[in-house]
Amino acid sequence: MITGGVITVSDKGSRNEREDTSGPEVIRMLGDLDIRVTDYEVIPDEKEIIRDKIKEYTDNKNLDLVVTTGGTGVSPRDVTPDATLEIIEKELPGMAEAMRRESMSKTPHAMISRAVTGIRGQSLIINLPGSPKGARENLAVLLPALKHTIEKLKGDMSDCGG
Repeated sequence: MITGGVITVSDKGSRNEREDTSGPEVIRMLGDLDIRVTDYEVIPDEKEIIRDKIKEYTDNKNLDLVVTTGGTGVSPRDVTPDATLEIIEKELPGMAEAMRRESMSKTPHAMISRAVTGIRGQSLIINLPGSPKGARENLAVLLPALKHTIEKLKGDMSDCGG
């Protein structure tokens, strides 16, 4: 069983001024892949809070997958990638590149996404955009590789090809 956590990064959402629709959409999509989401929270756009929450999910709760949604753009409060880069041990640029490539076919605004993906311990961390449409489209690109990536992180020694 693969376990996951979803963190929505939104100042307004954390103050209950806006309903989070991206987080529940990500949870639904992961559930369709038989990934059990055990933790979900909406937190403000504060680098230290984001960093500490991801570390809690990876280090204390030992979740296999941590997905953030929100805070990946260029506005002053968008700091999710910065927080993620501070704590990952290995970056997985191919996943972020795949998300941006797919998104570029839909909107030129995709080129300003700063989303990152990476590894901390045996956990995969993925940053998604904050809109439900953007989160859905970006996560869909990664779904075919998620289980394989997590199996490798957990120590699967079988060959990748074949």
